[in-house]
Amino acid sequence: MTQILVSEVGPRDGLQSIKAVMPLEAKKAWITAEAAAGVREIEVGSFVPPSLLPQMADTAELVRFARGIEGLNVVALVPNAKGARRAVEAGVHAMSIPLSMSETHSIRNVRKDHAAMLAEIAEAAGIAKAAGVHFAVGLATAFGCTIEGAVPEDTVVRLALAAAEAGAQEFSLSDTTGYADPAQVQRLVRKVRAAVGADMLTTLHLHNTRGLGLANALAGLEEGITTLDASLGGLGGCPAAPGASGNLVTEDLVLMLNAMGLDTGIDLERLLEVRQILAAALPGEPLYGFTPDAGPMLDYNERIAR
Repeated sequence: MTQILVSEVGPRDGLQSIKAVMPLEAKKAWITAEAAAGVREIEVGSFVPPSLLPQMADTAELVRFARGIEGLNVVALVPNAKGARRAVEAGVHAMSIPLSMSETHSIRNVRKDHAAMLAEIAEAAGIAKAAGVHFAVGLATAFGCTIEGAVPEDTVVRLALAAAEAGAQEFSLSDTTGYADPAQVQRLVRKVRAAVGADMLTTLHLHNTRGLGLANALAGLEEGITTLDASLGGLGGCPAAPGASGNLVTEDLVLMLNAMGLDTGIDLERLLEVRQILAAALPGEPLYGFTPDAGPMLDYNERIAR
């Protein structure tokens, strides 16, 4: 049975784009409950200045807490080398740094152009390597930008090669703005893999802004992608990309993968129960997903037993 890693990014990408600040204890309960449901990797936060994102002020404490959960790979996003140092000090297993394919988005999001970001990546990669921490680069706005519009695929390939030279160990293709379509996903996965190697691109970060999230995930699976980012309840977006709401819903993704006979290791019923933590801690915040409303198919258990 093919194993697919569902990486939960809600505590970072979900919470960074809402105004409410989830209490630390609720975040801990969320992470604990998802791990108990079988989620093996969680991006618990980002090491950005609290003045910019107060929702992420407790990331170091969350990393230390999550490290105590057996079998959980603890990931954090870092915007620069300074963030990488803080992530190492906190004890992350892995870190990811964004490199936006749209230079305008990069300047708005991390206040650096491509040249400056590549320099940060090189420094952060050295920090991660010295600490034995896995270092990934997220190729943000790879499928289009709400500010610049279309992003040339050759630009994505060129910047991926530059980031690999700077020290990236792995890449994810990020549909930051929800612009991707399945044909584009397959085409870009092939192009980037041809340039940097198939083992360097295993992850897709998809948004469901236009309802194409699951279709894009399936397109990626057909190209050999083995890790898919998702957010419980579909929380998420990007503060620097206007209108880019809605991550791929973890519950819907897990239902699809499990029903297809793929091995996620996640118990869907237990995962659905975790939504109660979000509903209680974020009153009034909309939670998305078809599976929580409709429930699994009547023959779901037979399907996953095949």
